Amino acid sequence: MPFPHANSSHRKLAVQLRTAARRRTPIAPITASHPAFTVHDAYAVQREILALESADGAVVVGHKIGATSKAIQQMFGIDSPDFGFLTDRMLLPDGARLDPDRFIAPKVEGEIALRIAEDLAGDRVTARDVLAATAAYVPVLEILDSRIEDWRIGLVDTVADNASSAAVVVGPDAVPPAGTDLAAEPMVLTVGARRLTATGSAVMGHPARAVACLVRTLAGYGAGLKAGDLVLAGAWTAAVDLRPGDHARVAFGALGSAALSVAESAADSVAEPAGMAMSGTGRAR
Repeated sequence: MPFPHANSSHRKLAVQLRTAARRRTPIAPITASHPAFTVHDAYAVQREILALESADGAVVVGHKIGATSKAIQQMFGIDSPDFGFLTDRMLLPDGARLDPDRFIAPKVEGEIALRIAEDLAGDRVTARDVLAATAAYVPVLEILDSRIEDWRIGLVDTVADNASSAAVVVGPDAVPPAGTDLAAEPMVLTVGARRLTATGSAVMGHPARAVACLVRTLAGYGAGLKAGDLVLAGAWTAAVDLRPGDHARVAFGALGSAALSVAESAADSVAEPAGMAMSGTGRAR
């Protein structure tokens, strides 16, 4: 079936969430104001946000998958993966210096993204199929931000809010998957004085399994991945709060690194390109 048809409630919430992001003024949890909402309703809201972004000129460049590790599921009290969209305006270059006033309550995650080489769709896609369709592994730092007050989120709240995604710092390395055991790959995430470690097995045993799960889920909506898509497979550790003055870096054993910093104030931040971020290699859909 296609993505759920939006009704007036979905459209109203989409406008509220988009306005919350732009004004950095969060809204009350959707699960409180709309207790009967299902995950399908939440994806309808998300698709309305995407429609608004697309009408404003944003281009879809991929997807993010959330809640794929036990660390994230326990942190947010969510027991199943979800997904959101990525646009060119969400992508930032390695070493980006962030304006702290751009976000509400940001957190950062370290993960590997998969650059998809060919279209991939269907309800029987496996991790092996994903690996065969992957051109490269790319280290990234995903910046989360909740447009819901105080991060009081359930699955419906975060799905509607584009899986709580805000931006992605894309590392300079793109490593072909051949010869790399991603499940055994070590990762170190450093944010200020905080240091977290994990291996790729933290993400559903192997990050490619998370991507296969996404493809099978998209198949239920009559969609799939497109050649060129950048797919964030999910955080390997818990997310870490980002504070003014912080420096964050994720480093992998054989796959490179990505880094960012947060300015002490808006006046100290480096101006970003038009929109929200650097233009990516996306395509209109």
